Amino acid sequence: MSATEEWFDVVNERDEVLRRATRRDVHANGWWHRAVHVLVFDSAGRVFLQKRSRLKDLSPGKWDSSCSGHLDAGEDYDAAAVRELYEEIGIRGAVAPERWFRIDACEPTGWEFVWVYHLRHDGPLTLDPAEIQYGEWVAPDEVLARLAARPDDFCPSFNLIWPMVAERLKVDGEG
Repeated sequence: MSATEEWFDVVNERDEVLRRATRRDVHANGWWHRAVHVLVFDSAGRVFLQKRSRLKDLSPGKWDSSCSGHLDAGEDYDAAAVRELYEEIGIRGAVAPERWFRIDACEPTGWEFVWVYHLRHDGPLTLDPAEIQYGEWVAPDEVLARLAARPDDFCPSFNLIWPMVAERLKVDGEG
């Protein structure tokens, strides 16, 4: 085993940990595991979208949430959200952003249980080029239009998540 190999918690249908396995084995076998997506909005109500690096093993070059990632073995959702915000887009925080909603593991999520987080941020972003090829701030209605016109340009999980986000924005009076 490589010391740098990623290890994930494999979970059951109730998102309870069963065992640990390598990233490679988890993905090869379609085992249920955990991830976070954080959607970062600026004060104008635009969301930051990232275009994933072409070096990524899953969905390279596809548009995705502001930041997202797997939970490491033994890590909880909130800690993963804080870590991913810093690693991918350079937002440092001591506490997790607001939990928005949860999605059960399914094919579009890559068999991941996902917590989706919401964050308001107007400060600078520092994009990790190993993770992100490009990023831009986009109005929510424009995101819906792009998804409708070119769904294959987006990660499968984002295609599932964004309509839920759009509905939440309407309910919260933000969209």
